[in-house]
Amino acid sequence: MPATLRDILLAPDTRPHVIDDCFTVIELELAEKSGISGNAVKLAYRTASSFAPGYLRATVESMLPDIVDSLQPYWADFTASGGAEFGDYLGKRSDEVAESLLSVTDAMAAHSERPVIVKAYGAVRGSATTHVQGALPRVGDLVLKYAG
Repeated sequence: MPATLRDILLAPDTRPHVIDDCFTVIELELAEKSGISGNAVKLAYRTASSFAPGYLRATVESMLPDIVDSLQPYWADFTASGGAEFGDYLGKRSDEVAESLLSVTDAMAAHSERPVIVKAYGAVRGSATTHVQGALPRVGDLVLKYAG
């Protein structure tokens, strides 16, 4: 049986590097944001970053297993189809993949006891699908870096 993304990306020696790469993707995506929606995302990120030292890292660490699980069905189909670029594969299914990934953050927000974070998330959730869709090529590259 082929290894799952969970086996690959969450392996003890790999997971810290994946988390670091997640922050690289976030920072690259933020750097490209502009306009009202982009500024709202940047403000929400700054709010979460300044909330408490280490909060964002802990959040990414806790969400990573669910994110990986959300990507697994797409990875399985991608590998079965013999595709070359996972980012392209995700991009062709961007609506579906974005909503799958956002279900993870929605669940986290629904169970959060941090009103400042929930408010910041709520402020950007309306445009989140577009932002996640735009990040899918980088997400695919991140996955391929370890699983390809």
